[in-house]
Amino acid sequence: MHSVRIASGSAFWGDMLEPAVELIEKGDVQYVGFDHLAELTMAILNRTKAKDPKAGYIPDIVPWMQRLLPLARARGVRLVTNAGGANPRQAALEVGRVASSLDIGTLKIGVVEGDDILGKVDALRAQGWKFQNLDTGEDDLGAIRDRLVAANAYIGADVIREHLAGGADVVITGRASDNALYVGPVMHELGWDYGDVDRVGAAITVGHIIECAGCVTGGMSNLWKISERPWAMGFPIAEVWQNGDAVIEKPPGSGGVLDEWTVKEHLIYEVHDPASYLMPDGVADFTALRLAADGPGRVRVTGMKGKPRPSTLKVCFGYRDGFIGEGLAFFPWPDALAKAEWAARWVKERLAICGVQCRELRVDLVGVDMLHGELAPRVDRDFNEVGIRVAGRTRTADEADAIRREVTHLWNSGPLGSCFGVPLKVRPVVALWPSLVPREAVPVTGEILEVG
Repeated sequence: MHSVRIASGSAFWGDMLEPAVELIEKGDVQYVGFDHLAELTMAILNRTKAKDPKAGYIPDIVPWMQRLLPLARARGVRLVTNAGGANPRQAALEVGRVASSLDIGTLKIGVVEGDDILGKVDALRAQGWKFQNLDTGEDDLGAIRDRLVAANAYIGADVIREHLAGGADVVITGRASDNALYVGPVMHELGWDYGDVDRVGAAITVGHIIECAGCVTGGMSNLWKISERPWAMGFPIAEVWQNGDAVIEKPPGSGGVLDEWTVKEHLIYEVHDPASYLMPDGVADFTALRLAADGPGRVRVTGMKGKPRPSTLKVCFGYRDGFIGEGLAFFPWPDALAKAEWAARWVKERLAICGVQCRELRVDLVGVDMLHGELAPRVDRDFNEVGIRVAGRTRTADEADAIRREVTHLWNSGPLGSCFGVPLKVRPVVALWPSLVPREAVPVTGEILEVG
């Protein structure tokens, strides 16, 4: 029975490169997908592109392709990535320059565009589409319209499939869904179409299992204690068969851990309704599948189901929402906790004297309640050291800078032994407004560029 072997080479912008090299060299794979995007990443990239029309893509794509392209070409491995970010065409041009400098022969680079709908927002609102906020329930985008910096819809694998059918060696997209990078190769190689909803559901499920790379092979896992050589973690591989079954594994001899439990852990990651996992390519039902060990470091996935594609696509709007000022200070034994609590009050009183108006202010005690907040019990013991992290969100950059400055005053106005962290820069806040857009309002386009 015909099958295809796909692998995940990256989970985010800044991920490790070495596991991707290992996948190509030792994984016996046909495709490697690279996810580099997160919700706020698109807003950041759009701001970068606004300053420089030749920017806006993930800059890592240049050194990564310098390392990976020769290996991939030698083994016939094809690469699919959403590192195009807010500027997939420019990313493709940069990859083309890399390919030319490597003298690896002719390279076909597929570009996928169309996810940026910022220029269509006003027309769609005029037609009555209000872009309700999926998180807050606010029914109209109008309150933030003048502060928008980005509007990117999550697109599917349609044009990825077309480019692969057209012989593309590398496909570069903008804000494609994470699992579309894997749905495309699976559907192309196995000849599936969108009418076979269970097969598409299987492709989405497999893509979801492997899309976050090391998160299914020991990273972010409750099994971290038994992970072997986690510093040399192997990234996941999925072999998918014509009947929709799949096996998840990692390169032979690689570190980490992969078993039924790590797969289960990732199946529920970032999922609201396991029975209805909505993606641009279809809807997967994670409650229908079955997992079984298939030998050491191998998990078989069967019985995957799906439903037809939704009529809408998710769209994330990024908008300017003030500034953050932040500072760190640390206090030693004896009385470290009492000193930190004293310092927290000191900062709040100073901000009141200075007239700083915070839209939101957090003072976290590092080592005590920074992660659990108000739920953390106060342990009655004398800590070796306790820090404070003060972070405030303000309307103006000047107010945010005042927060940063006041924390630095603890260096010589705080209790005996006060220490300081690295002074942090004021940074603008880009907030998210998640919504939906009609599928037909997001026509996705593509072109194959040939270099070399």
